Amino acid sequence: MTLTRIDPRSAYRSALDWADGLVAGVRPEQLDGPTPCAEFDVRTLVRHLIATVNKIRAIGEGVSPFAMPHIAPDAPDLPAAFATAVTGMWTVWSDDALLDAEVAVPWGRAPGRAALWGYVNETLVHGWDLAVATGQHAEADPELATTVLDLARRLIPTERGGEVPFGAVVEPAAEAGPTEQLANWSGHRR
Repeated sequence: MTLTRIDPRSAYRSALDWADGLVAGVRPEQLDGPTPCAEFDVRTLVRHLIATVNKIRAIGEGVSPFAMPHIAPDAPDLPAAFATAVTGMWTVWSDDALLDAEVAVPWGRAPGRAALWGYVNETLVHGWDLAVATGQHAEADPELATTVLDLARRLIPTERGGEVPFGAVVEPAAEAGPTEQLANWSGHRR
């Protein structure tokens, strides 16, 4: 599989749909709880997920990803804020020409389709974090997660540090599904 030929929008839609269900499943009493992503409580993790969707929208609009916040503003209705971000992102990324356009991403410059694959990865990993933190089903579509895991293993270096924004690879549990294995590859653990 090459990033330069496959349209990642259906994969991203699937990842976002899964994350949307997870965000909607967060109970108010869970918002201040911890997550596997140590720097985020549940509320901040949801706000980060919203920010990632806003960031890829802005990338498609030609805005520098560094101009976008890492955490979206707090909102009284986080599921509605996530849905609004997703709708806004699709208004930009429905343009087929954007898939082959070179865009600025946090890791340099890439074709639009490669940028989207990066955000599919981000959504699945942080979706797993959210699911684990809130006791929800922590496995996305297995075919999607396996595809993204294969890409991550090829594109995210095993050696971490410096400019690589991932923790050390975590050895997956024997029973770990592909979404958990992807999170582990990104340095996340239960």
